[in-house]
Amino acid sequence: MVHKLILVCLVCLVVVITAGGISAQNLPGLNIQIGRSESPEDVAVTVQIILLITLLSLAPAFLILLTSFTRIIIVLSLLRHALSTQQMPPNQVLIGLSLFLTFFIMSPVFTEINNQAIQPYLNKEITQREAFDRAIVPLRAFMFKHTRENDIALFLRAGNYPQPANESEVSTIVLIPAFVISELKTAFQMGFMLFIPFLIIDMVVASVLMSMGMLMLPPIMVSLPFKILLFVLVDGWHLLVQSLIVSFR
Repeated sequence: MVHKLILVCLVCLVVVITAGGISAQNLPGLNIQIGRSESPEDVAVTVQIILLITLLSLAPAFLILLTSFTRIIIVLSLLRHALSTQQMPPNQVLIGLSLFLTFFIMSPVFTEINNQAIQPYLNKEITQREAFDRAIVPLRAFMFKHTRENDIALFLRAGNYPQPANESEVSTIVLIPAFVISELKTAFQMGFMLFIPFLIIDMVVASVLMSMGMLMLPPIMVSLPFKILLFVLVDGWHLLVQSLIVSFR
């Protein structure tokens, strides 16, 4: 069931990334009918379909954790806090930008998955299990590239797994959480670097206001225009997006 869920999730996401690469007549179909069952096998299939649909509700979160989305959305959120702009840009804009940056960064991975697994599976050239085995290879390669060894060792020790001789012996169940916490650390490191120049502006403004005796005036009201001006003058969005993309190369 887990393999089916992952394969369905990959199909959905790859179709979005490689729009036009799969013709309409090759897309899988799903027909659901409700009626009286005449055999236990029919009931078992029905239960499997219900469980699969239920698990699909977790598919977005599942796929987000396997891609670059986690790092991007955290860095953008920390930038908004550093600027002290409250809800500007709004959540919809940050999530939309994060999604499209994720599609851009992950496009080589999803293209390889489409060519090596999805297309042969839809053309009935390979089995479902073979499609899953092929699809997970480029995804694992991406996660290994951005996962720290000590994070992998942490979950190996916690799960009492034997010491692997190479990357192929590391279980995907171990790799995924290790990749997530590695992404969280990298995102917070980038967020810390973002906070430094804006923190300096806040400290300077607070010191000037205190020396002028304007204790009742919130420093954030004075520092906000200067922080926005600094961010615009250095072309902050260009530099930030460039840094995010380069960090995955």
